[in-house]
Amino acid sequence: MRILRVAQNLYPEVPGGGTYHVHAMSRDQAAMGHDVTVLTVSGDESLPRREERDGYSVVRRRPTVEVLGNQISAGVSRFLRNAGDFDVIHAHSHLYFSTNLAAVHHIDGVPLAITNHGLYSQNAPEWLFDLYLRTVGRWTFNQADVVFCYTEEDRKRVREFGVNSRIEVIPNGVDTERFTPDGEVSGTIDHDGPVVLFVGRLVGGKQPKDAIDAMSRLPEKVDAKLYVVGDGPLRSELETRRNQDIVEFLGQISYEKMPEVYRAGDVLLLPSRAEGLPRTVLEAMSSDVPVVVSELEQVAPVVDGAGVTVPVGDINGFAEGIETMLDDSFEDPRTVVEDKFDWTNTVERTTTTLAELTNEFDRKSATTEQ
Repeated sequence: MRILRVAQNLYPEVPGGGTYHVHAMSRDQAAMGHDVTVLTVSGDESLPRREERDGYSVVRRRPTVEVLGNQISAGVSRFLRNAGDFDVIHAHSHLYFSTNLAAVHHIDGVPLAITNHGLYSQNAPEWLFDLYLRTVGRWTFNQADVVFCYTEEDRKRVREFGVNSRIEVIPNGVDTERFTPDGEVSGTIDHDGPVVLFVGRLVGGKQPKDAIDAMSRLPEKVDAKLYVVGDGPLRSELETRRNQDIVEFLGQISYEKMPEVYRAGDVLLLPSRAEGLPRTVLEAMSSDVPVVVSELEQVAPVVDGAGVTVPVGDINGFAEGIETMLDDSFEDPRTVVEDKFDWTNTVERTTTTLAELTNEFDRKSATTEQ
């Protein structure tokens, strides 16, 4: 297949679970023998407009204008208008203008797939995205020939906004051969007591402030320390309010080093107000690290037995959750991931569905010609 993948951002230029998903999916589909091109937006003049890497092609187009932190690119629009030579277009996340443009330029005879990486933005108010989902977001999803969701709960949530496109539930996955409890442990983490990890961008939706506040409410006897992995616009503000004895900022750590970081942890804490199915949660569980996460309907079933969920914003609840995970027994988190969230399965099922789409469109085209 000739696959055109449309993604607003791409790893490693922009770190994050979603951008890495795009990169890894493209790399692994290319290794399967498919011709993969990733169309993305970048204002970094030092990066080439086209390049080949990890077996797939990258096409970058400059941003034209920015609205609410979301970049629109006329170059992406022009490229999509002339994308008829591809067998399938696979866009990632309805939260970005690039995916809206893929829906606008949906070409007859070229099927469109959209992956839902999470219904709500972590950078905008929920009421605004609720309005968006009932209008432009719903329209965008409804232009797709298939919508990929990570969980059955997310499928139901998408349907509630009036989306009538075909929906396939394919769980997000992680590389269970890399993220294991066995191996080297990160030397950047040095604490004699329990280690709590926060892994993610330092933005409002991830609620890193709640993670720090939860640590301050732990009894002194717990002697736990929070290591914050990631960067973002809130870092300076968060560093001014931290207690250096219980919080340390490690900044951005390369994805290749993250298995060592998880092995150094005793608990992963993620108090987000909005998520899809967080890769960080799956990576921690694959590393046999229990998790304390927000009680989001699409995440709670995944961590059941291998962690605890807490209502969004419940600082005391997060502190109690950390204590529970440090003191009580829990099911083997890794087993949960191995059984349901292996990355190889994610790639194979996604690729199979895209191939089925192209075959269906080929048959329709042949019938029309006859």
